[in-house]
Amino acid sequence: MQLLVIQRILGLLLMVFSLTMLPSIGVSLWYDDHTALAFAEAFALTLVIGLLCWLPARAQRKELRLRDGFMVVVIFWTALSMVSALPFMLAEHPHMSFTDAVFESVSGFTTTGATVIVGLDQLPRAILYYRQQLQFLGGMGIVVLAVAIFPMLGIGGMQLYRAETPGPMKDNKLTPRITETARALWYVYLGLTVSCALAYWLAGMSPFDAIGHSFSTVSTGGFSTHDTSLGHFHSLTIEIIAMVFMLLGGINFAMHFMAWQQRDLGQYWRDAESRGFFYIVAAIIAITTVTLVLTRQYPNFLEALRYGAFHVITMITSTGFITADFSAWPLFLPVLLIAIGFIGGCAGSTAGGMKVVRILLLHKQGMREIMRLIHPNAIIPVKIGERSLPDRVVEAVWGFSALYMVSFVLLALALMSTGLDAVTAFSAVATCLNLGGPGLGAVAMNFTTVNDFGIWLLSFAMLLGRLEVFTLLVLLTPAFWKK
Repeated sequence: MQLLVIQRILGLLLMVFSLTMLPSIGVSLWYDDHTALAFAEAFALTLVIGLLCWLPARAQRKELRLRDGFMVVVIFWTALSMVSALPFMLAEHPHMSFTDAVFESVSGFTTTGATVIVGLDQLPRAILYYRQQLQFLGGMGIVVLAVAIFPMLGIGGMQLYRAETPGPMKDNKLTPRITETARALWYVYLGLTVSCALAYWLAGMSPFDAIGHSFSTVSTGGFSTHDTSLGHFHSLTIEIIAMVFMLLGGINFAMHFMAWQQRDLGQYWRDAESRGFFYIVAAIIAITTVTLVLTRQYPNFLEALRYGAFHVITMITSTGFITADFSAWPLFLPVLLIAIGFIGGCAGSTAGGMKVVRILLLHKQGMREIMRLIHPNAIIPVKIGERSLPDRVVEAVWGFSALYMVSFVLLALALMSTGLDAVTAFSAVATCLNLGGPGLGAVAMNFTTVNDFGIWLLSFAMLLGRLEVFTLLVLLTPAFWKK
């Protein structure tokens, strides 16, 4: 383990992150909301911490090894959660406790959207902007952004990219050089965010709301500048825009890059994972809409389709915007919407969950085992589209899925030990592990009813989900620390 190399990179990353607090100072001065000093103090503290990490190790210029990459990602996300909580604690309003501030910052950077803040409409504009910006930065992964600028810092980035990027097949690169890949992803991400902001503005949002909600839509984060989320605007046009960009955020960004580069929208349909994602979304929207119609939850089919489609898309992409209290919907619908968060979006997207490609592989592997019972000697490959996958990938998916579900059950039981009822505890862990946002029961709207121990558990669940279990848990294994 090259500890000094890791320390140098951590210091550089913290110094880079400190610069992201400067826009919030500008927003505070523009709106005169008296939070500029809090952000200035947070900027200075983060910069000093970064300098103190970097200075003793500044001469260490070596290529990262695989273990170093895992260490940098996990340590950086942990440190980032701490320093990004500073503005929430230093500002006079909301002036949060350390525990709540860390939860809010982790929720922002992991693009979960769960919150412990009540009264968003009364918060200072700079705090509201900062929350949205956290999700924008976390959407593609701030470490991937750092990879894009590492040539200037003299640091290689492939190990960081593999540790940070979501999905089971991480070695695929869009361009020959990893830094070009990271830049390509960010150009696509930034282009979608700008397009989303313009669409929101043209649909009637103020520039402040349009920018803020574009940050949390393309990142599939779900933070809003209003307590009632997108329901505040009572606009079908805004909801349609949100659905379009949430779906785009839930698709592999490599597909966006290839479709743009080749000027061919057919790329999306020819990709097996994207096609499966569309099928799943359409099927669940149909089930939800029919159920809402049959139970007379809404006066007509179009109303049921409007609310059903919106909440299916927001939950399966792990965004978490709401326009209605779906926890009060009849029959199985609330549980269904929480459950589809486990599916999530496509690998390589900003969405959470287990990812569609893994669900497809689990289905195909299950069907292969059935066929082997019938034909024991048959050689049956597992394919995604026309591509046969090596058994190593299938084994990794089985291992990931088992570890994911075991983590979910253990965290839910631990949360129940704090006194929460089963529905609240299981939905809280599900939505945090899947990076979804709203839950059921006492956490349907916010997480203020969860005690400090529960808040730390859920913060860990969000980091576990964001780093896709293995990246974080590998550090807890004795084999990782052996030479």
